[in-house]
Amino acid sequence: MRRRVLFIATLALAAVPAAGLAAELRLPVLAPVTGFLALEGTSQRNGAVLALEEAGKGAGIAWEVSDTATAPETAVNAFERAAGQAGSVAVVAPMLGTQMLALVPLADRAGIPLITVSGTARITEMGSPHVFRFFPGDAVVKRAHARFAVEEKKVRKPAILYQTTAYGQGGRAVLAAELARLGAAPVFEEGLDVAVKDMLPALAKAREAGADGLLLHLHAGSTALVLRQVRAMGFDVPVVAGSALHQPQTAALLEPAELAGACAETGASPISGGSPEMEDFTRRYRARFNVEPDAFALAQYDGVRMALAAVAGGARSAAAVRTALATGSHRGLAMTYRSDGKGNMAHDAVIVCYDGKSRTPRITMRYENVAGTP
Repeated sequence: MRRRVLFIATLALAAVPAAGLAAELRLPVLAPVTGFLALEGTSQRNGAVLALEEAGKGAGIAWEVSDTATAPETAVNAFERAAGQAGSVAVVAPMLGTQMLALVPLADRAGIPLITVSGTARITEMGSPHVFRFFPGDAVVKRAHARFAVEEKKVRKPAILYQTTAYGQGGRAVLAAELARLGAAPVFEEGLDVAVKDMLPALAKAREAGADGLLLHLHAGSTALVLRQVRAMGFDVPVVAGSALHQPQTAALLEPAELAGACAETGASPISGGSPEMEDFTRRYRARFNVEPDAFALAQYDGVRMALAAVAGGARSAAAVRTALATGSHRGLAMTYRSDGKGNMAHDAVIVCYDGKSRTPRITMRYENVAGTP
């Protein structure tokens, strides 16, 4: 009888996170590291991984990475696995817009906050209390994009080339509306599939329409192709691109002369420096991954650090982390983050430009609190 009691007691102790021992907390990382968004998605993953390696253990967090590729169902399966794990207090969610749109209802059902750098406008317009976007959304960067083109580059008859993805279509709508508000409505617009390699037909039509500036809202590969073909055809107008062009990996696809004079909107540019903290982040990132960091990596790093700070401060459940993200603020490396009530956490933007001598851009313009968030 005594042995039986001891055996039952041992089983009870072995089964306990319940009776006193805390269950392991988790923060899974879902990112598209293969497919057409691999450059951006790898940066997202790297930023999250660096934050978790530096501060996850101290906050009592375990984590693992899942590649969501480019299909929504792949992201859904990865999220369901992550949500099914006990102790998941948040999920780093993929930056691909179509995947995010599929995950938002699942996150609401599971009660798990999504930490993302997706630029797709609609994800914070779905009424979800569980979406937290740490890269400035289109309401921020596209306004900066349009303002810089019109006010600084004096573009009056812009042409817009945009991707036919959810990201591309959402950004194009904001960009076109802001250009019209500034008195420079687009004279030409065309959507490009990510599989398109020959950009010359679209560029020829933009030139025929009398465009005096070219505004791009494309993913990395398409951005590089457009810029190379713009130079090859001698279409000598200002080019102001989306955030893909600020990425060192995108710039590496082009010669410095092909980059000359081109500018891009983004949330930050770590390789451009600006502060000892930014330079230290760039050094640590470079040492860990053997590549240069970009704004996606930095924004995801800042977002994960905010979630880890919440856990370290006592938020031990998904609901508590969600509340901390929704109501708190965090002084990150790129900017200070706070929710606008919809989950948009980032409210500043910068413009970077290339001088034609190197692949490292300089910060040309800063726009703070672009959308006027209280």
